[in-house]
Amino acid sequence: MLKREFTEEQKLFRDAYRKFLHEEIVPYMEQWREQGIVDRQAFKKAGEMGFLMVWPDEEFGGLGDEDFRYEQIIIEENQYALTADWNCTLHSRLVGPYFKRFANKEQQQRFLPKCVTGETVLAIAMTEPDAGSDLAGMRATAIDQGDHYLLNGNKTFISNGVNADVVIVAAKIDPVNNPRQIGLFIVERGMEGFDRGQPFKKLGQKAQDTAELFFSNVKVPKENVLGDPSKGFSYLMEGLAEERLIAAVECLAAAQKAFDITVDFTNERKLFKQRLGQFQNTQFKLADLRAELDMQQIYVDQCVRALASDELTAVDAAKAKLVTSELLCRVVDEGVQLHGGSGYIDEYPICRMYADARVTRIYAGTSEVMKLIIGRDIYQGDNTPFIDRDMA
Repeated sequence: MLKREFTEEQKLFRDAYRKFLHEEIVPYMEQWREQGIVDRQAFKKAGEMGFLMVWPDEEFGGLGDEDFRYEQIIIEENQYALTADWNCTLHSRLVGPYFKRFANKEQQQRFLPKCVTGETVLAIAMTEPDAGSDLAGMRATAIDQGDHYLLNGNKTFISNGVNADVVIVAAKIDPVNNPRQIGLFIVERGMEGFDRGQPFKKLGQKAQDTAELFFSNVKVPKENVLGDPSKGFSYLMEGLAEERLIAAVECLAAAQKAFDITVDFTNERKLFKQRLGQFQNTQFKLADLRAELDMQQIYVDQCVRALASDELTAVDAAKAKLVTSELLCRVVDEGVQLHGGSGYIDEYPICRMYADARVTRIYAGTSEVMKLIIGRDIYQGDNTPFIDRDMA
């Protein structure tokens, strides 16, 4: 594979983060999978080591380095260590930047330092039972009451739903006269009327707490409104390209890991007195996947460069998210097939990766929505983004 571009500091960061994972996260993953939620200490330990949020300025406790490659390293190493159920990137690079882009100075000073240390865990709540891809179908409302907004509604499939101390909630502020006008509201643990369900029992990613959130006459003070309360829709769209790039990096790193696991297994498993990897059929299947993995890695790395220069478009990010999630599902499926019966046994990593992979074609934008975005660009030059964040 062609050489990838990381700085010497980032290479040292990768080594340090890999060591952190194997010492502080890997030993507890089985326990967290069984209990259906990651222990909050994971966030605090990462925060203590400077691994949780790299980008915030030093005044908030971060390193002040916005280079996405640091998060790319974190994502890749989590996939390689089979610790991706602990979705620290959701906290650090998907939700956290909302405070950088849209929060005022007081809000940044109030929330960011504890987000950096891991004392405060973040989530974002948009998806509802009848409103995933179609935000116009959102029913949650936040009505201006003078000194506060009154928030009502339910959200579902919310990652970090149980662990979250602070949730950015999307809600309509004028459902009768302007149903597409959405605001973003900072809801804190302990606010009266804010409740949550138990973690969902899911097909995969079992340690990631995914839950329903319930808001019943929650009084959200005006100081907890994120930016202009009438511009929430545009705020959500602003982060779409990076969100889908995050998903693409996750998918591709997981696919690389699944491929490596499968190669190792076929080098050991014997069939008709020879290793499975010696059969031409095995070599041809893995050769196809190897070529696709390497080609997609180049594209994803180019998207990372485009993000750094503020040139990553929603369409290019949609392409990355589409092809990497589809490839991941092919890799894990082929991996299970080449493992034979062992691939269906939970103690083998490929079995869990197979289950974990399926949702990647749904969250951060379904494959069908990604195709709509790309298709519109081809035929109409229409870059109007869809917002589809099921499971987030």
